[in-house]
Amino acid sequence: MGIPPEREDVKQQVQYLSQITMKSHLLESPISKCPLYLACHHLKTERIQRDWERQGDAGSEGQKLTVCPIINGEDHLRLLNFQHNFITRIQNISNLQKLISLDLYDNQIEEISGLSTLRCLRVLLLGKNRIKKISNLENLKSLDVLDLHGNQITKIENINHLCELRVLNLARNFLSHVDNLNGLDSLTELNLRHNQITFVRDVDNLPCLQHLFLSFNNISSFDSVSCLADSSSLSDITFDGNPIAQESWYKHTVLQNMMQLRQLDMKRITEEERRMASVLAKKEEEKKRESHKQSLLKEKKRLTINNVARQWDLQQQRVANIATNEDRKDSDSAQDPCQIDGSTLSAFPEETGPLDSGLNNALQGLSVIDTYLVEVDGDTLSLYGSGALESLDRNWSVQTAGMITTVSFTFIEFDEIVHVLPKLKIKFPNSLHLKFKETNLVMLQQFNALAQLRRVDQLTIDPQGNPVVNFTLWKYYVLFRLSHFSMQKINGTEVTQNDMIMAERLFGILAHVASSELPQYRLISILGDARKKQFRYLLESKGKKPGIINEENNDSKRLVGENTNRATLNYTTRDFYNEKLEEIKEKKKFCKTYIEDLVKEATEINMKNEALQKLWPQMFIELVRDAVIEIRNKNSYMKLCLQQITDQK
Repeated sequence: MGIPPEREDVKQQVQYLSQITMKSHLLESPISKCPLYLACHHLKTERIQRDWERQGDAGSEGQKLTVCPIINGEDHLRLLNFQHNFITRIQNISNLQKLISLDLYDNQIEEISGLSTLRCLRVLLLGKNRIKKISNLENLKSLDVLDLHGNQITKIENINHLCELRVLNLARNFLSHVDNLNGLDSLTELNLRHNQITFVRDVDNLPCLQHLFLSFNNISSFDSVSCLADSSSLSDITFDGNPIAQESWYKHTVLQNMMQLRQLDMKRITEEERRMASVLAKKEEEKKRESHKQSLLKEKKRLTINNVARQWDLQQQRVANIATNEDRKDSDSAQDPCQIDGSTLSAFPEETGPLDSGLNNALQGLSVIDTYLVEVDGDTLSLYGSGALESLDRNWSVQTAGMITTVSFTFIEFDEIVHVLPKLKIKFPNSLHLKFKETNLVMLQQFNALAQLRRVDQLTIDPQGNPVVNFTLWKYYVLFRLSHFSMQKINGTEVTQNDMIMAERLFGILAHVASSELPQYRLISILGDARKKQFRYLLESKGKKPGIINEENNDSKRLVGENTNRATLNYTTRDFYNEKLEEIKEKKKFCKTYIEDLVKEATEINMKNEALQKLWPQMFIELVRDAVIEIRNKNSYMKLCLQQITDQK
């Protein structure tokens, strides 16, 4: 039964209880389960009947009393009612040691006092007073109902010893939080309506709590009342009037976390509502898991990019140190080598000082594969770190490859990118937009390498890590060298016809000079591919109607290849150039060795010829002499010749 939360005037409940008790002896009726009845069930019916007939219950209701009157000769009084007066202090009742119910509702009491002798008191009604603090209840260990609603209490305190308390009403006070409820092992009903509560604690430590009323407070999330989910006895709860009750997830979240509930906001919970709450909770859990997964992926991406950036910085510093050391060696060859090594090592950040601890801990958890990152986001393929270039060898699906229109390179040497440009043209035929950030674009000549692509409509060169953008005319050079692409945007700026004209004026003479100064064999080798494209285009154009050729004119310009003069402006990567140098060195070495061998052989032949010239006169004499001796005896010589012929057969 209990005190309904909307009936905070407990005085009416006590009166109702007294009337029922006076007129009925049915102790097994529903009223016998009421906490207020339990507070008074030891009263003798005859005594209540006599007191009620004489003056209702002892006391003065609404008599404009300012103090509690002295009551003599009523030591066995059980019920005392002083509600609706102007009493400011509890006094003159210490002799009523048999008192069970004390009603001081609607007075002007500022402090709880004068109750230390009322050890039998079961019901204490102090609602609608001016009490600011709960105190002086140490001796009321039998208290069953405590009503302090409508006061100025800001904190729950000094009630942990009330182990028999069943009903506690603190509605319409100034409470901002709920805690310090340990020890209230018998509490079954707690009314906290119309406060300023933002969070609730310790409620899960109340083993008998069944009804909790939290209507009209400032609770905005279930996390602030999460302890309620751990309560096994709670069956009735209200949250109406709180910000949390306005949320779409409110009901199913409460039901999912508090399966033992029978009523929510004074409405019985049906099985269908439980089923729907379970379904919605599962969906919500899936969303949380997906959100958590996305957060992890986002964090992993951030850490990976940080790792790639760190390695890139180390690589750039090593290159700078090598260049610096070479300059020092050239300028001061007599410098101590040990000093040079020491200066080289000190330039590495990993040896001069530790990294940020948070970043260092995060990087320690990354595997080797996290030294690069490949990400497809919509129509953009982002590559971080040189290792990401290997992804271009994957078997990309036709749908994904056709969807990619933008390719972004970050923390990758441009010379490494040059090697994969043919793969890029094949794997992603619809790629129109290239982005470069931290790629070491340092000279205009590097843009020549982009001419081998199939098509480029937009080009974005981030100033970070690309010093070439500091050149005033770099955009015009790009437009001139890649004019066969009819580029539309550079760094987000639209390309105009005036830009194309200016590019031709600035660099047209450069291409003419380059092509005219090249040897013919070199020019033929450079223009080989371009000539093949032109020839192929002419063959494919044969047999087509003139109208169709005109419609495809723009695309054909892209496919034919660059202008002859422009084609002479190419780019050779440092690695390729170094390879060529090594090849030339090997060829020189081979030629030198071969020539040396020929010279040595010719020298030996000449020496032998000179020796022969010196020995030949003597050799000739000996030959003539031997011949004369052999034929001196003709018969013997003939026999010897015949014998040799016979032996040969």
